[in-house]
Amino acid sequence: MKNQKQTIRKIVGFLNNPEEDGGFWLPNIQRPFVWSEDQICRLFDSILREYPISTFLIWKTTSGIRRRRFIDNWKNTLKLSDFYVPEDVSRKALVLDGQQRLQSLFIGLKGSFEKKELFLDILSGELAAPDDVKYQFKFMDASTAKFPWVKFKDLIFDNRKKREWVTTFKETADFELSEEELDKLEDHLEVIDKTFKVDEAITYQVLDSIDNPKLYTEDDVVEVFIRANSGGTKLGKSDLLFSLLNASWEVADDKMYELLESLNRHGFDFDRDFVLKTCLVLLGQGARYGVEKFRKAGVREDIEKNWDDISKAIQDVLDFIRGKTYIQCDKALPSYLILMPLIYLRYHHKTAWKKAKDLDAFVLRCSLTNAFSSHSDNIIDALVRMVNESKAFSVEAAFSIIRSQGRSLDLTEDRFWQMGYGSKTIHLLFNLWYRNFNHTPAYENNLPQIDHIFPQSALKKFKIKNPETGRDKLKYHSPERDQLANCMLLSKEENGAGGKSNTLPEDWFKDKDSDYLKMHLIPTDPLLWKLDAYEDFLEARKELIRDKFSNLLSSS
Repeated sequence: MKNQKQTIRKIVGFLNNPEEDGGFWLPNIQRPFVWSEDQICRLFDSILREYPISTFLIWKTTSGIRRRRFIDNWKNTLKLSDFYVPEDVSRKALVLDGQQRLQSLFIGLKGSFEKKELFLDILSGELAAPDDVKYQFKFMDASTAKFPWVKFKDLIFDNRKKREWVTTFKETADFELSEEELDKLEDHLEVIDKTFKVDEAITYQVLDSIDNPKLYTEDDVVEVFIRANSGGTKLGKSDLLFSLLNASWEVADDKMYELLESLNRHGFDFDRDFVLKTCLVLLGQGARYGVEKFRKAGVREDIEKNWDDISKAIQDVLDFIRGKTYIQCDKALPSYLILMPLIYLRYHHKTAWKKAKDLDAFVLRCSLTNAFSSHSDNIIDALVRMVNESKAFSVEAAFSIIRSQGRSLDLTEDRFWQMGYGSKTIHLLFNLWYRNFNHTPAYENNLPQIDHIFPQSALKKFKIKNPETGRDKLKYHSPERDQLANCMLLSKEENGAGGKSNTLPEDWFKDKDSDYLKMHLIPTDPLLWKLDAYEDFLEARKELIRDKFSNLLSSS
């Protein structure tokens, strides 16, 4: 394995450039770019501070493997399929490790992030702790940026001399630069030249399948890719598993994108992890998620061969959830794993799926009690065995299996009242409660909002004496402020500017009609809406909530 070094300005010129010994590209096994603006800015700060940015891994090949271009002008709405390069057998170098860093350099030096370009505050650079930012970078609109913000790509690719740059800065600054600032400008221009143009700051290792094709086969390269990326946090397990699938099934990423786009267009958040884990379950490989399963003979081929049926089974179960339960959005489904036994039933026993009863009760009960919250592989495998043995799905038998795994399905009063602000299950409860609300608006900013009836700011003003210290302390801490009985659901319009916000209940409810109070289960006595009646209000409202959901609560 060869080690090579290059300057940053030169290496950026290799990206997407076939004139540079075939150019650097991204193989199809790489995941999408995920870095934020802040991460990109910190990378550039690290380079100017001469921090090492680790080694890259490159594969030189003439294989016809599918690849894509680096993205210069980044937008969240981009599709990777728009950047695919036609397959050919020309010389090329594929980046196996280092995509996020190289893509960040390309965006900063050659393109933009959401139509904004990278600027440096050329007068920044004060001493900072190692974890702090020293050189201030920011993505900005070029038409509004003013000195001392300077477009960074100009500093790298414009060949003006130092003195010419200083003259330019003097002319563009709307204030007179001090001698100290002029010295700083010259120092920073030297640092920029050194770190980006002179020093060979980029080290990359090369797997050369052109000069030595027998040493690194395509299977070897996939294995190297997995090992290179499994030691840190750069890739999730689904990325590693998908790299194996994608290497043997060239349209895997297209198929996965189409499925996830279909599943998530109604306000859900299915991901590749869920789909790949479901594939293992449906093909009899068990629910435990492992790379070795995708290496087993026939597994990847079975996924490709049965993909259409797998996709239809997942989509059919989601249609059932949307149509037969009151779960309308991602937040109302605390664990997607609950769906896997149902998908298995639909995939292997379609007739039994159509005849199954009380599946909505199964999903609701398991969701409200967090039965699949963690370490649920054994539960999924046990439910799959039940389906295989009976060729059907009995909710009663399923509940028995879940209880045998040490999970409680009883929604006791204690568990019920834990569904306060910030809990995983409050959105599900509010989907059941507020059935006429639009929980999946087309515009995300129109999502309904969970609101504190008695505002937190008002409750924080209540103080009591600490008997041990004699000092004042909060009377109502987060658990008392965030409890379910102090929460209601409001539309974005109701809770936005000019809406409820921090309005006290005695003012907010005074002109509301009886239907509004009934919908929110608000006690009708106005005396309970006063701030000093907070605890009495909670008790009265708990009774109303308890009555509404009495069918869900366990008797004990």
